[in-house]
Amino acid sequence: MNLVHLKEALLPSSRPLRADARGNREALLAAAREAFLDEGSDAHVKEIARRAGVAVGTLYRHFETREALVEAVYRQEVAELCAAPAGLLTRHAPDEALHRFLLLLVEHSAVGKGMGEALESIMATDSPVFDDSRAAMARALDELLDAGVAAGTVRGGIDGKTLLRALGGICGMRAQGWEDDAVRITALLHDGLRYGASSPGRPSGRSSGGPAR
Repeated sequence: MNLVHLKEALLPSSRPLRADARGNREALLAAAREAFLDEGSDAHVKEIARRAGVAVGTLYRHFETREALVEAVYRQEVAELCAAPAGLLTRHAPDEALHRFLLLLVEHSAVGKGMGEALESIMATDSPVFDDSRAAMARALDELLDAGVAAGTVRGGIDGKTLLRALGGICGMRAQGWEDDAVRITALLHDGLRYGASSPGRPSGRSSGGPAR
């Protein structure tokens, strides 16, 4: 699935935008991401519009509420993240591609923490954004795991949902310096995924006792 199709799957459906409107929307998303990382929940829509070089009215034509803008920023982050496996598999062996994607998930978690206060504004709503995002990340991991199993460099019996839960525990750390620790623990997790892998050329796959897809 390419980035365009992934964004269509993750982002709420809408009519195609004109080029100028699409440019304004992309500028607002980039400005909002920067503002939320810089200022958290204190980022004001007027400042976001100023950074994007548009009027506040333009912001509200694209996003009815501040919460809708926060949600759109997060969905875009996830869409771009989950488009990465195809490129990684083109440039690297499957096990290395998996390792690099795990590190991207750690980086994504750091961005999420930076936006934490802003994201809290949509946690109390009925938005499916977090469930949608977790499902997309699990599918991206499945793609990498399947490639690794087929190449005989990653063990079978593990699916993306399970691996995402394991990584969630790592990235849920709150102590100072958590990101450096998360990178080191992720390396241990990656080593564990390679332990017991089939040799290239031998039949391999998810074991019958592993999680069902």
